[in-house]
Amino acid sequence: MRCPTRSSPSPEGLPLWLKLVFSLWVATWAPTYWMLLGPQNYFWLCNLANFLLLAGLWSESRRLISMQWLAVALVGTFWAVDVGTAWVTGWHPIGGTEYMFDPQHPPLTRAMSLYHLILPLVAGFAIWRIGYDRRALVWQSLLTWLVIPASYLFTEAERNINWVEGPFGQPQDSLPPLVYLAGLMLLWPLVVYLPVHGLTLALSRRRCG
Repeated sequence: MRCPTRSSPSPEGLPLWLKLVFSLWVATWAPTYWMLLGPQNYFWLCNLANFLLLAGLWSESRRLISMQWLAVALVGTFWAVDVGTAWVTGWHPIGGTEYMFDPQHPPLTRAMSLYHLILPLVAGFAIWRIGYDRRALVWQSLLTWLVIPASYLFTEAERNINWVEGPFGQPQDSLPPLVYLAGLMLLWPLVVYLPVHGLTLALSRRRCG
């Protein structure tokens, strides 16, 4: 991981091939998801990460890329563990990826969902090249606090986008909906973003030390 300051970008920058390949991916993925799943699907934080990471790559914005690193690193890991375990054993240890084995979901949609494995690699490589912005934790938390209420208000409840209706893809009725939503907004940065942020800073200090 590079050690530039927040105000001075790495002289190496990001390779053009990465920007072009990722642009081709988004140009293919975005309309396909729109046709198969509808625009509401873009409210997923991991789906939104495709667009924001693309913008971050072309602008070489350390803040945008670092934000999306927080958004996808742990989520992508959990997704891979859940899908991999279910593929081998038929058991979902975490949950939320059952759609990958549901024949009612189009095969193309399920195949394209493998981007969950790719985004952490792209964001991680970009951070290694241009550095990590420690302010990403605050900015990504603020973005999440906008997206989660928007998901609750503007998407269909049965989609359970960003788990606004219940954790791990399952609806919940133990708490009043707004109490659950407030807890989700609090826990998402603490459970998903903070561990990645801390580990990234630790690795950065070790590399730069």
